[in-house]
Amino acid sequence: MTDRLSGKELSDEIREGVARTAAELREGGTTPTLAILLATEDEGSKWYTRSIAKAAEKVGIESRLETLSPTASEAEVCAKVEELGGDPGVHAMILQTPLPEGVRVEAAAELIPPGKDVDGMTAANLGRLVGGRGGFAPATAEAVMRLLRWRGVELAGARAVVLGRSTVVGKPVAQLLLAEDATVTVCHSKTRSIEKIAAEADVLVAAVGRARFVTAEFVRPGAVVIDVGTNAGEDGSLVGDVDADSVEGKAGALTPVPGGVGLVTTACLLAHAVEAAQAQAA
Repeated sequence: MTDRLSGKELSDEIREGVARTAAELREGGTTPTLAILLATEDEGSKWYTRSIAKAAEKVGIESRLETLSPTASEAEVCAKVEELGGDPGVHAMILQTPLPEGVRVEAAAELIPPGKDVDGMTAANLGRLVGGRGGFAPATAEAVMRLLRWRGVELAGARAVVLGRSTVVGKPVAQLLLAEDATVTVCHSKTRSIEKIAAEADVLVAAVGRARFVTAEFVRPGAVVIDVGTNAGEDGSLVGDVDADSVEGKAGALTPVPGGVGLVTTACLLAHAVEAAQAQAA
């Protein structure tokens, strides 16, 4: 039988710690503040930013939802990012995607001060990640690692396969796995015999953005499977990159969608926000 590796208990634990730290900061005169910049009418993005803001308020982090027109120019988006980055009352920032047509994510993200870049978007934080020099890792990638540690997975010497090479999940989670002494293979759309490679993994991380892409053929018996996917199913429900029914009984453990990585990702963002506030208040 496949264990369901829920993110709720871990998320609750992280949030409790965040709430304690936020309370200590407020007692010391600092109200940790997270700014979220939104410039889209995409309903999924709007829902996500509202959920982050609501979660922040629950743990004592002030949230500022800054909105721009979905037709805003790159200059307008960049100006707002610079304004928030230079505001001493803002300790943490998230640049929500998608951005308006013609606005380059990398151009806007690079204007976020690395110390406020709590979702690890800047080249500075990504470079620190690769070099093992601290900084903020992308929250989803960190959530994957926290879930593996929570599960008690022995990563040193383990064979890990990451499906997907985005700078949001695939590449950073590969670096974090390497830092834990795992032997890591990154697969992508051009990888040959992807099912065969995946089926060699002790730990399989699915981050391809394709609904139910990973089936039993991808999974080694007893493997721990982390499903990062958030896709719309045929009936409008949220489904992962893993066909849960197909891998049931073969995978040793599987994160559910929803209720797995996503919950921990939000908790990691909140943890990063209070860490940023602590550093700036020191």
